[in-house]
Amino acid sequence: MSVNRDASRGGLHAGRVVPRIAVGAAFAAVIVLIAAVAAWPIYQAGSFVLLVVAGALVGAGIAVAVWLRRGSGWLVAALLAAAILVLGVPLAVPSRLGGPAEIVRGLGELASGLVLGWKDLVTVELAVGSYRNLLVPALVIFLVGTCVMLLLAWREDRAAYGAVPVALAMVSFGLFFGRTTVSAPLRLGPLAFYAPVETAIGVAALVACLLWLAWRTHDERIRALQRAAASSGVRISRRPSRVDRRRTLLGGGILVGALVIAVAVVPFAARGSEREVLRSAIGPDVDLSAEVSPLAQYRALFSNERADDVLFTVEPSGGELPERVRLATLDAYDGEVFRTGGAGAVDAGRFVRVPSTLDAGDGAPVAARIAIDGLDGVWMPTAGRLEAVEFGGGRAASLADRFYYNAAAAAGVQTAGGGLEQGDAYVVRGVEPETADLAEVQAPGGLSAEVPVPETLRTWVDEHVVGSDGPALAGLVELLRDRGYLSHGLVEGDVAPVWTTALSDYAFQPSASGHSLARIDTMFARLLERESDPRAAASGNYVAAVGDDEQFATAVALIAGQLGFPARVVVGARLTPEPGLAGCGAGVCRAQDLAAWTEVQSADGEWIAVDVTPQYAQSPSLDVTEQRDPENVTEVRPDSVEEVVPPDPAQEDSASDPAADDDAGTDLAWLWPVLRASGVVLLLLLLAFGPFAIILGAKAARRRSRRLTGTPAARVAGGWDEYVDAAVDAGHDAPRRLTRSELAGAFAGPVGADLARSADRAVFSHALLAAEDAQDYWNAVDDERRRLRRERGVWRGLLATVSLRSLLRPLAPETGAQSRFAERGRGRTRPVRPMP
Repeated sequence: MSVNRDASRGGLHAGRVVPRIAVGAAFAAVIVLIAAVAAWPIYQAGSFVLLVVAGALVGAGIAVAVWLRRGSGWLVAALLAAAILVLGVPLAVPSRLGGPAEIVRGLGELASGLVLGWKDLVTVELAVGSYRNLLVPALVIFLVGTCVMLLLAWREDRAAYGAVPVALAMVSFGLFFGRTTVSAPLRLGPLAFYAPVETAIGVAALVACLLWLAWRTHDERIRALQRAAASSGVRISRRPSRVDRRRTLLGGGILVGALVIAVAVVPFAARGSEREVLRSAIGPDVDLSAEVSPLAQYRALFSNERADDVLFTVEPSGGELPERVRLATLDAYDGEVFRTGGAGAVDAGRFVRVPSTLDAGDGAPVAARIAIDGLDGVWMPTAGRLEAVEFGGGRAASLADRFYYNAAAAAGVQTAGGGLEQGDAYVVRGVEPETADLAEVQAPGGLSAEVPVPETLRTWVDEHVVGSDGPALAGLVELLRDRGYLSHGLVEGDVAPVWTTALSDYAFQPSASGHSLARIDTMFARLLERESDPRAAASGNYVAAVGDDEQFATAVALIAGQLGFPARVVVGARLTPEPGLAGCGAGVCRAQDLAAWTEVQSADGEWIAVDVTPQYAQSPSLDVTEQRDPENVTEVRPDSVEEVVPPDPAQEDSASDPAADDDAGTDLAWLWPVLRASGVVLLLLLLAFGPFAIILGAKAARRRSRRLTGTPAARVAGGWDEYVDAAVDAGHDAPRRLTRSELAGAFAGPVGADLARSADRAVFSHALLAAEDAQDYWNAVDDERRRLRRERGVWRGLLATVSLRSLLRPLAPETGAQSRFAERGRGRTRPVRPMP
């Protein structure tokens, strides 16, 4: 970057320099304020306010110093780098303000924040506050952005207009890195304004940029007139011309139209759709839906090799211990396995990085220190609704960087080095909200089954359901647990299972693992068969469903769905032992202490834990009712061989999914959101690039008309006009009083004189021209047009392509017809007839 000065800076009128500096500074101050308001939802901390004020003031001071000393771009870069080095730790990494060692670590985090802070910012839950080095991007925006914007706004050439993209980039920082939801609609009587905060920020930035551009254009014109008056000795008329008024009305109309569309049309069209920002597309580095489900591994925890292994310990840490420790929340069921996330997920929450603190809501505060022993993998034990987590040990920094949390599921994952390791320790603080009793809540209703529920389960529910909502679900869960029997294995083996030692008077019963629909179907088929047995009614023993939390949690989730309750399965541990339920003794959680339970969501939106572990006091009866053999009439048929195709099973315990039904109708539910999002994007593109497209289209239509319309002589004359318009768009002046030859001399083109002579001969001579002559003339004009675009560089060539000077030139008054310059003491000159 270089700071531009006119060679005759000392001769410039101070009355024009001072306003340019003052207006540019006011424009920068307004943009800084708007950008700070836009970025406030990201940080919401006093440290951010201090950074904005200090960064903007230091950036402005650097801009003033460089402008006064006419410094180069290298000086600007050096001063900004020094400012970031000095102010980086106090403003952007305040947690490292301490001893020399802490400051050195802070400088390292500052350097990493300059490169990686932008990505880290969109993976941390808002508001981030002063968490680690996430203030570094804001420091760059407000320090560097303010300095660059001021230096550009104070320039005297057309590079000053580069201040507008810098200003819009500063405002866009808060919008693109911010929340995924917009502000609540503002209602004024019957009118509703959608996304009022975001719309106000965008409109304020747009108006500020347009006002500064309008003032800057007016200031440049006044300075040009002053220079002309100083060199020619003419007097300047202060009255605006018709062209001035036309331009003002046109600009005002475009501004009003753009504001109406921005305020009314775009928010209305985008209402109800999810706001797509940078954090919408960035999540954990691990695909949790592809991870092995903890519920699928649940049965392996009760093997004799692992049952007594200590997985983790939980100790108090300055507060009450929670009742439960949550390991994983599984909210998606595909008929085979319960997983986290996926197409059928109950919760739409995402796993994101956690800042210093989270808003956990109301509830009883809990605090616990969790030390990892034999637990491995990405699933991380948490307590209640998380408010803060503090990692310790040698991997503390890595664990903090790679911890992700889903507030909707109240579950966390740890991806550092592939997951948790022995020796990892951390303190979790949160709250446990008060929950209502299941028998007192109502069901939200309106659910559609993601997977086909087994007919046996539906039949069993219809036979035993009493009432509706919470009381009905509570009754069915209690009945299912009473008629179920606890079993963690398929075979007993020569050695008694370790998990049976804690169960008094336990009689082993085998049960298969898995929680697929086929497994659940088998369990309810046995229940229905047992309930229809006369001996079961005589003995009062209806126990028939053998399994553990894996199957019963899935069954309760499916039953809850039948009654209109959203449901999910949680794998974790109980810290408060209860009769008939597994729990961690003295905070030491072994493999056999883990449990699974179901959570259902009430109409109020709260999640209620439902224990599902079956009883083990009464063993199922294996008696079979004596029945008379069925009489089958034998039918004599001729000898024949027919191939009998066995029917397909309803669901098998296998990892393969049934083939999709090819005859299913096409699902077009996705079409409307896609069309609406596409419409919003197209509308925004139309607002941004529509004016340029209109200008290019108008010039192309004019050029085509000149090239193809009329006689060859008229086409040659049209080619000359095209050459003149191209020169005007490139910045050359083309007074109408000059002849073609004089214009060609003023343009100083290599073939301009030839083009002028050819056009004069075509217009004034009576020689007949052939179509090929006109085509050759236009080829020469096209070469000159390309040369005019390239002679001033790529960017100015692009500006010339969309310039309005040639389009507005016919609207300007003829030279001398409404002259704004008149010599002192003389009347107005007569207009001179312009040359073609």
